[in-house]
Amino acid sequence: MRHRAVSWAKRFLITLTFLGVATANASDLELELPQVFLSGIAYDLTVVDPDLNTTDHGQLTPLLRIDDVLYTPSESATGWVFSGVVMDKGPVSRIALEVRGEPVYVAEVPIIPAWVSVLPPLVAIGMALLIRSVLPALMLGLWLGAWALEGLSLKGFFVGLFTSFEIYVANAVADADHATIMLFTFMIAGMVGVISRNGGMRGIVEWIITGANSAKRGQLAVWSLGLLIFFDDYSNTLVVGNTSRSITDRLRISREKLAYLVDSTAAPLATVALVTTWIGYQVSLIGDAIEPLEGLEMSAYSIFLNSILFSFYPFMAILLVFLVITTGREFGPMLSAERRARSTGVTAPPVKSTVGQDDEAALAMKQGVPPRAINALLPVAVMIVGILVGLYLTGEGDTISEIVGSANSYRALMWASLASALTAILMTAAQRLLSLDEIVDAWVSGARFTFIAMIILVLAWSMSEISRELHTADFLIASLGETIPASALPAAIFVLAAFTAFSTGSSWGAMGILLPLVLPLCWAIMGSQGLTSGGDYAILYASVSGVLAGAVWGDHCSPISDTTVMSSLSAGCDHIEHVRTQLPYAVLAGAAALLFGTIPTSLGLPWWVGMLLAATVTALGLRLLGQPVEDYRPAGDA
Repeated sequence: MRHRAVSWAKRFLITLTFLGVATANASDLELELPQVFLSGIAYDLTVVDPDLNTTDHGQLTPLLRIDDVLYTPSESATGWVFSGVVMDKGPVSRIALEVRGEPVYVAEVPIIPAWVSVLPPLVAIGMALLIRSVLPALMLGLWLGAWALEGLSLKGFFVGLFTSFEIYVANAVADADHATIMLFTFMIAGMVGVISRNGGMRGIVEWIITGANSAKRGQLAVWSLGLLIFFDDYSNTLVVGNTSRSITDRLRISREKLAYLVDSTAAPLATVALVTTWIGYQVSLIGDAIEPLEGLEMSAYSIFLNSILFSFYPFMAILLVFLVITTGREFGPMLSAERRARSTGVTAPPVKSTVGQDDEAALAMKQGVPPRAINALLPVAVMIVGILVGLYLTGEGDTISEIVGSANSYRALMWASLASALTAILMTAAQRLLSLDEIVDAWVSGARFTFIAMIILVLAWSMSEISRELHTADFLIASLGETIPASALPAAIFVLAAFTAFSTGSSWGAMGILLPLVLPLCWAIMGSQGLTSGGDYAILYASVSGVLAGAVWGDHCSPISDTTVMSSLSAGCDHIEHVRTQLPYAVLAGAAALLFGTIPTSLGLPWWVGMLLAATVTALGLRLLGQPVEDYRPAGDA
């Protein structure tokens, strides 16, 4: 009888019915088997006795015979455990469970080479780099993983294509926590659509730029606006760029500089702010990655919050923008662009942009509605307060860290997003700014921006499950766990995430591919080097931030990134000119973050010292490389 597991659950349970064997009061046991075995990798196989308290447990002790090797178990609270089971003969291994010398169950399980377990994520990364598209790369990785779980058979090659969607993608969507994350993201994005269409966003813009009467003040106003619209990178980019363009043109600020200001306060801020459309995605990936890690008793949200302290690049990117504005110093191609704009008043680059602007209409304010900042500020405030209240109500403990660490972040995010969306809708309807149909259309238009991201998220969840069932982390641990020092992980992860995001143009794609792979590896390496005891998880936090911050760095530099394209679009700047002028600034901030933030803190330096070192180097780099650009004040302005 050939073993055929159906992975609707996270484990493969085979019910063993005892045929012709006299056994006290028990008639079946449950043997937990993987769908395939990796050659040379040690497994712990568990036999569960569902009637443990009603049977003579000692008389039922089973033995496990695999080919010609006999394994004896140790008792556990629920049954027995066969430790250190190694399969080294293939392509199929015969497994027999024996009770009192009689075989009561026989199964055949495929054996595949251990290195095959890393192929699905590696192929996904490699194809993403080659074709510069994340979606088909992830789908190919899923197909390969499903094929591997079918034993790499010819039949499995075709069956894997369908099971990758029938089982893994379907399970990813059906999971309650995953559904909560998708609904949260849709709610927040829909709320952004409503407050953009009802004039709330425009009200914030007009409120901030009131005192902008010089080039320096105008740039500070745009920077401040970018910080205020922190909860979504898409809305940040489109709203800030489109609404600020007229004031920056008047103040002779180049379109290249406007695109840089917009781009550097979008994704870098969204990845570290506490309430953004990114949180659900990031927390979900972290949660799936840490779920099987034994001994780690922290919530995904708590790990995310701690990782922010080690996210040096986003903070350096935002800081560098502030320093460039306040010092009036520029370098690289941006220096020429700013001097051109100041001296001639020609703000647009000489190259005519070919980037379309069809996406602007989705977040455009309705003609005739008054721009009122309160229509955006109140829903956002409801969302922030709602998350804090939700975390408090669902958490337990005596301190803030204990409450947040034990809280149900999924429920808190769901409650807050629903409350904020309803607040925006009710305020809009009460003031009769939009009709009911227009409100629905605005909500749908905002939610539409997350559609591709949700597809990436579902495929990333599916890839995570396949990697878990293939025991990819176990292979990496066995191969690398004794050779890579834990202190080298965060920097290596940061570079890998940056390279992946740069080549694919997707920070979310890089996060989805890498987080499920590197976090189990990081935890295992920490455990092998005695770093998991005592509660000091700085390496784990730094590794999480390495993926998140590294992905943002690569996305920020990439010419094929969606946020880079949208920044060019909203600023009315030629796309290549935006990339060319922004890249030196991103390299300076990224190098300072990696060399003076990530690496020193991985070696034991406190995070705040690394933050100060990186900030100092960023400021010194601007001082050495930059040259002053004269400020500009329109004639007649006081």
